[in-house]
Order: sequence, then C-alpha cells, then structure tokens
Amino acid sequence: MSAHERDWDAFVTLSPEGVAHMDLAVEGVTCAACMVEIERGLSAREGVERARLNLTSHRLAVDWKAGETSAETIVETLSRLGYRAHPFDPATVRAQADASGKELLRSLAVAGFAMMNVMLLSVSVWSGNASGISAETRDFFHWLSALIALPAAAYAGRPFVRSAFSALAARRLNMDVPIVIGVTLALFLSVMQTLQSAHHAYFESAVMLLFFLLIGRYLDHMMRRRTRDFAENIAALKAETAVVMRPDGSLREVPLSKVEPGQEILVRAGERIALDGVVESGTSEIDQSLVTGETALAGVSPGARVYAGTLNASANLVVRVTLASGATLLDEVTRLLETASQAKSRYVRLADRAASLYSPFVHLAALLTFLGWLAAGAGWQQALVVAISVLIITCPCALGLAIPAVQVVISGLLFRSGVLLHSGDALERLAEVDTIVFDKTGTLTLAVPELVETEEAEVDAGIRALAGRLALSSRHPLAAALARATDAQQPLDDVSEEPGAGVKAVLEGRELRLGSAAFCGLSEDDAEDVLARCPGATLIVFRDGEGAPVPFLVAQRLRPDARATIERLRTAGYGLEILSGDREAPVAEAATALGIDAWSASLKPADKIARLEALKAQGHKVLMVGDGLNDAPALAAANVSLSPVTAVHVAQAAADAVFLGDRLAPVAEALRLARRARGAMMQNLWFSTLYNLVAVPFAVAGFVTPLLAALAMSLSSVVVTLNALRLRLGASDRSV
Repeated sequence: MSAHERDWDAFVTLSPEGVAHMDLAVEGVTCAACMVEIERGLSAREGVERARLNLTSHRLAVDWKAGETSAETIVETLSRLGYRAHPFDPATVRAQADASGKELLRSLAVAGFAMMNVMLLSVSVWSGNASGISAETRDFFHWLSALIALPAAAYAGRPFVRSAFSALAARRLNMDVPIVIGVTLALFLSVMQTLQSAHHAYFESAVMLLFFLLIGRYLDHMMRRRTRDFAENIAALKAETAVVMRPDGSLREVPLSKVEPGQEILVRAGERIALDGVVESGTSEIDQSLVTGETALAGVSPGARVYAGTLNASANLVVRVTLASGATLLDEVTRLLETASQAKSRYVRLADRAASLYSPFVHLAALLTFLGWLAAGAGWQQALVVAISVLIITCPCALGLAIPAVQVVISGLLFRSGVLLHSGDALERLAEVDTIVFDKTGTLTLAVPELVETEEAEVDAGIRALAGRLALSSRHPLAAALARATDAQQPLDDVSEEPGAGVKAVLEGRELRLGSAAFCGLSEDDAEDVLARCPGATLIVFRDGEGAPVPFLVAQRLRPDARATIERLRTAGYGLEILSGDREAPVAEAATALGIDAWSASLKPADKIARLEALKAQGHKVLMVGDGLNDAPALAAANVSLSPVTAVHVAQAAADAVFLGDRLAPVAEALRLARRARGAMMQNLWFSTLYNLVAVPFAVAGFVTPLLAALAMSLSSVVVTLNALRLRLGASDRSV
C-alpha cells in the first residue's frame, strides 16, 4: 500500500487538549544530519509542535495542533525531504534493522575481499614502477584491479548510493553525497588512466574508502542495535492480557486496556504480573529485579505491592489493580528509556549543526581546489586527483558520529546501572556537579518502613505472631511493616477498625488490639521512654486481652548501601547536604549515621528552593536527589536532579533522571559515567576538528593521494567510534 492510499488518520491519537500525535517508522535515516533535516523540516510546518526522531529505532514522534495540519501532510513533507514513512511497528522496524545490518555486513565482506586483492596488485605496480615494470604488465594489473574493484564498489556502495540519491532527489545534501561523488570520481579517473596506460590508478583508494566507511557504519549499527535491545527486553516483560476475576468468581482473559483500577486479576505461577497492584490473597515469591535490582526472589503475601513485568515464581496470586495499562511502573520505565534515547544534548546539537553545514563546505572546497589547480597550470587529471583527495578527506563522518556514538554507549551503561535519563542535556549537567543535596525520607531511606525494635514480642513468639495476623487486616503502613516482619500469612476473622486509632478483633474470648498507644492502653510516659531508644522511629502497640501493651518500633531504614555510597561521593570531592521536611530527630539520626554534617529538617518546599538558590549563588553546581511531592519544586530548581523510581509521579516528572532499585549506588554511577561521557564527547569533537584542520591543507596542497585520503577519513570515523566503545572497558570501574 502506498503512502497516498493509506488512511493515516487511523494511526493518530488525539489528546483532550486538541493535540494530535503519530508515531512513524522512517526509512533512509543514516546519520545525525538526517535527524536534523527531518526534525527541522517538520518543525517548520505550521501547527507542528514537536518532531523528535529516535536514531536508534528510526521512530519519529510528531505532535501537532489538530486542524492546523494533518497526518497526510506530515507524511508528504517527509516524502519531499526524501524519506519514506510507515506506521511504527516495533517488529517491522526490528526486521528492517536486521536486514540493514546483514546488508552492511555483506557489503563489508565484499569490500574487504576486493580491497585486499586490489591492494596486492597495486603493491606490485608500485614496486614495478620503481624497478622497471613493462607497460603491458602494468596495464594488465590495472585492468585486473578494475575487474575486481568496479563490481565490488557497485555492490558494497549500495547503502551510500541509495542514501545519496534520496538526498539529491529531495534537493538536499547529506554526508553520503560526497562519499559517492568521491568514490565515483576515483573509479572514473582510474579507468581513464588505465585507458591511457598511466603509471598510477586509484582503484584501491575507492574500495578502501568503502571498506573503512562500512566498518564505521556497521559498528554504529551494532551500538544502536544494543540500545534497541535494551528497550525491547523491557517491552517483552509486558503482558498483553490479564485474567480478571468477576464478582461471581468466574475468570475471563481480557486485554490490558479493558482492566480498570480496583479490579482483581489472577496471576498464575510462572506468569508475569500484568499490572501494578496489591496482593489480595495468596503467598508466593516474586522475581522483581526490574524494580529492585536484586536477583533473589522476594516473598509476597496479602498487602504486598507488586509491579507489572515482575515474574510470579511459585504460587497463584490474586492482585487488586492500582494502576491501569499505560500508567504502570513498567510503562513509565519504557517511556523514560524512549525519552532518553531520543533526547539530544547541546553537544549533540552542536555536532548536528556542524555536520549539516559541513556537506556544502566539502563540495565547495573540492570545487575550489580543482579550479585552483587548473588556474595554476595543472592538467585536468592532476587537478581532479587533488580535488578527489580533498573531497574524500573532508567527509564529515567522524563529526557526525562524535557525539551520538558516546550517547549510545553511555545510555546502555546508565541503563545497566539502573539510571534512566529524562532530560537531553542531563549528562553534561551531571558532569558539572560539585554539590549533592539529598532528601531523607524515601531517598536516603527506603520508601517502605520496617520493624526496627520489639521488646516483649522478641521473647514471646506467640504474641508476635498474633500481632502480625491482626496487622494483616489493617492498611496502615505501620501495620503493613509489622505484618511483613512477622511473616504473617492468615488474617484474623471479624476484625473491626476504629478510624484514627487502630484495629481490634476477638479471639477465644480475648480482645486483641493494634494501633496507637492510647488505643492499646500504653501511657504517654511509657511511649516516650520507648521512642527515646530510637529517635527516628514511630510507635505501634499491640495488646492481647488484659495483658501488658507490647510496643513495636517502625522506621524507614537507610538504603542498604547508603553509607558506602555517601563515603564514595565524599572521597570523590562532592559537597554533601541533607534537606528534609521530616522531623529533626530522624534527620539528625540519618545525618549522623552517614557522616553528613550539613543538614536541615522540617523544611517546606520554599525553604529547600531558597537553600538551593543560595548554593547556586555561591557558584556551586547542585544535584538534588528527592522523591516526595514536596521535593518536586526543588528538583526543578536544582542544576540537575535525580529521583528514585518509587517517587511520586510529580517528582519523577520534575527530575532529569530516575534510578531503579533499593540501592543508592546508581546516583554515584550516574555522576561517574556522566564525567566519562563528557570527556569522550569533548575528545571526539576536538579530534574531528583537529583532523580537518590538519588534513585539509595537506590535501589542498596536493600532498595527499586519494588512497591516503581514504585511509585518513575512514580511520577518523573508526577512531571516534572506538573511543566511544572504549567507555565500556571501564564499566566495571566504580571510582567516581
């Protein structure tokens, strides 16, 4: 079906605000300059609010005001730019990418085979020219080289020729145009010189140029495939349907889009949980490494929160859905990863602008060189040789790869470390950080409170067990912590709740109570004595009949690696501070445990922002790490911000990145990798610039043959790609 025959409106989604959205798969995208061309061309259309192309998946996301333009107009604009578009289908895109990769590999093999054989013949000619080779033998070797090089170049050069002709058909230039012109002119000149029985021909230059360019393009393809695999691995975790439990007890399998919050779904052993929710009944073990980063199975029972994409390992569970399809943690992770791979930093924008301006400069430089040598009295063949050398050596492939190559590698390393970027220039801002400000609750501590101290319950296991069973009937976070700590499985019958006080039940004629100190008969003085033993804790009390009240202390524990991570950051030279809205006692306890001297408690959002502004006024580059609703303004006010994946959605939206799991180490990893990424980006940009500053004058002066030009230009692309891949070598290095 052609683009004109397809009903594009069927692939458009419309928001309540009247903004239309469409995802397209775009053919013919080969480099950063293509991305710039597409985004700039679409953004110039009236009504288009946003056009963002993902270089990895070739997915184009377009938003426009309904009524001001149309889906068909968007597709026609792409066609005029020289790109074909299809409705985005991940399976189709993957198949096309795999086919493209196979074509690149076959082309690389043909170019490599031809290059080696032509080079052997060329070496014979070069040595023969110095030792008296006969003209007939030299011509024979040149014709053999032509017989190998011409069909090999025609086959291996197809990826570049298609791209160049698409660009020219759209009346634009891309980085493949000078490549095709350079190869074609080198082959044409070589054939002419062979016909004239000249001493030199440049078949090896053309084939070698293609060989090294294909190496760089294939490496780039493999890096993008790796990043695409990360996204597909997450997408594979998502179920397409869920088994809903009807009120009459019957089961029905329905699409996820039909499941509403509050409904109950059945998750059988061995299945992935379809939607975020809370376990209503059943006890099992869950592989939740996606969320926590831990490979060990976690036990779950009624009241436990479970997430879409996690694997139910051992027994059936009934889960009450809390978030519908599209709003789950897995959906959020997928969106963040997509955003991260689409996002472009200022370094990327700099490289894109340079690459887009560079192609016209390349052709102009080659033309002026040709005319200059003609004006200086050189023959047209000599002038053409020098112009070809200039055309080849100045191809901006290294500049086009300089930043995307680093971002692709770092995106994969960040994802492996549990960090998902939410802002395009977050890498640069993370690399500039010198001060880190933490929220306490839910950031330095785990979001879920835990039992930290029990007195009599430690002695009497029966009391502890009864308290846990009663806690199962309460939805209070403190009761949930007690239920988890006691590993309670079966709730008590006929439990009633007194709002604001606690829950109670009658067992064998005895009244059991769980709740506040007053509700369970514990005096204020005794409660204060218990709390004094753990200043940051909260009290929940259990009473069995006329027995003595049994206090339990519940608190949010520090993240398992909080001390080690804070020490690592301190050793790296970062300034550390805690800004919390929590009470003074628990904040002081956390600060003391972590060795952080600068801390403030009971802060309002405005107070946090004021402190951040003061730090910035002192010249500090501040990273804010927080998770709560009250942290969102501070997260937006900081130079750069991180939020745990358990944070409220407002905080995640305000942050530049989120990190997964219960560990704090991803914060340090993000800073370490950001510094390495900035270093590699700057190295690549400087290398690309210096390469051209050095190479172009030599080529214009005639000191570089097409062979040397092909070697130099191709090796420059390989160098920046390998420099990006080098970042993987230090992936296990944990020094910031």
